[in-house]
Amino acid sequence: MSEHYDVIIVGTGAGGGTLAHTLAPSGKRILLLERGNFLPREPDNWDAHSVFVDGRYISEDTWYDEDGKPFQPQVHYFVGGATKLYGAALYRLRPGDFGELKHADGPSPAWPLSYDDFEPWYTKAEWLYQVHGDHGEDPTEGHWSRQYPWPAVSHEPRIQEISDALTGGGYHPFHAPCGILLDEGDPPKTTCIRCATCDGYPCLIPAKSDAETIAVRPLLDQPNVTLLVNAEAERLQTDPSGRTVTRVEVTRDGAHEEYEADIVVISAGAANSARILLRSASDQHPAGLANGSDQVGRNYMYHNSKAVAAFGKEPNETRFQKTLAINDFYFAGDGRQWPLGNIQMIGKSNAQAMKGEEPKLTMLAPHWSLDTAAHHAVDFWLSTEDIPRADNRVTVDRDGNVHLAYQMSNDAEMDGLYHELRKILNHVGLAEHHVLAKNYYMAMNIPLAGCAHQAGTCRFGTDPATSVLDVNCKAHELDNLYVVDTSFFPSIGAVNPALTAMANAIRVGEHLQDRMA
Repeated sequence: MSEHYDVIIVGTGAGGGTLAHTLAPSGKRILLLERGNFLPREPDNWDAHSVFVDGRYISEDTWYDEDGKPFQPQVHYFVGGATKLYGAALYRLRPGDFGELKHADGPSPAWPLSYDDFEPWYTKAEWLYQVHGDHGEDPTEGHWSRQYPWPAVSHEPRIQEISDALTGGGYHPFHAPCGILLDEGDPPKTTCIRCATCDGYPCLIPAKSDAETIAVRPLLDQPNVTLLVNAEAERLQTDPSGRTVTRVEVTRDGAHEEYEADIVVISAGAANSARILLRSASDQHPAGLANGSDQVGRNYMYHNSKAVAAFGKEPNETRFQKTLAINDFYFAGDGRQWPLGNIQMIGKSNAQAMKGEEPKLTMLAPHWSLDTAAHHAVDFWLSTEDIPRADNRVTVDRDGNVHLAYQMSNDAEMDGLYHELRKILNHVGLAEHHVLAKNYYMAMNIPLAGCAHQAGTCRFGTDPATSVLDVNCKAHELDNLYVVDTSFFPSIGAVNPALTAMANAIRVGEHLQDRMA
């Protein structure tokens, strides 16, 4: 006989973990199902070869592209989900992101809710995840009802030089919002040591504001919260009417188990949430659960992104580099026909990461040369919005395998953003003191497998014919099924999506508290 709970939450990342944290004080019986286990704290956490070359923490999944070619997606199944290896860059979407935006490759649709609707939950998420920042620095940001709970993380000397040069050149650099457990007071009371192993690494200490550390682990001693690890949700069953989810079928440590709940929430990541719903097809839902609109799995998005290392003659001694961002090119204007996107710093280059991320480019390079290059590198991350397209979609085959058909959009805008970065680099002197006899940049376009910012496969909206979820992220066609990861995004904007997922999870959690009360 299956066990019964008030709420079952599938997934413990930015959406599921935050939702559980919001619901736990209600006293309702909550079951958290996590496909993976706790990420081990071990020396390999901070070993670049283990992380980037061996891919120690990447899942063993095999997905297939639209031609049936297998690939290994860079997804992570741990308590805390993708946040265990994210860079803790916790940006709000800009107010303009919530309206329709015209792009080079088509329109980005409006959300059914506005930035003003989301603002209170953005503030709550920033305080829950202890974000460092300075509201008011970036001209593109919306209004804010409360300043960040922690002051912006200070720039190290080389980054401060770049920031000052950008300001002097008429740009508007701002301190990037960082989710790290850091107190730079006098005397400092801190966990974070401002190391170079934040972006893309697990945190050994731990001092990263990930969903396990902030949201899930504090719940584990509460009697109304149960966490099951190595528990993969396979499909959902409904009652004969097809309106109510009655059971969640789970494979745990190789055994089949079933659990019941009054409310079921899916938060397994945009691809896997769609996979669960599509695998739950039945006589009442022949195209997949909640898929009467044929929108489940469609509109898959992830940012058109590029990682860039610029090399100067002078060394860059920075350790924690993720403190600077610039949105001067985020929207159209100043002679730009299209929005271009966001530029931010990423984790500091090292030789092993270069080998892991660009094996062909670095194959013949001696290790000492990569060490030298990394020591002189200043590293940037460029993000351009990916517009939703119906044919960019997740499907499943009869064995339940994920197939991902995807074509990138807005390459012209990414080219424009890269062009603006090159002008910035020349302006701040990086291109004057180059390693080679010409301006030289190592650039890495992010491949299909790099799906850290995936979104959009269960979009929310007011029209059941064109969306999967209503404005509270409840499935239009079911009375007790919700989806709270980035699947609900109608568009993705051009900044990291994690904070929006966290804010939405708090919003939906408060809705569920009212519903259950």
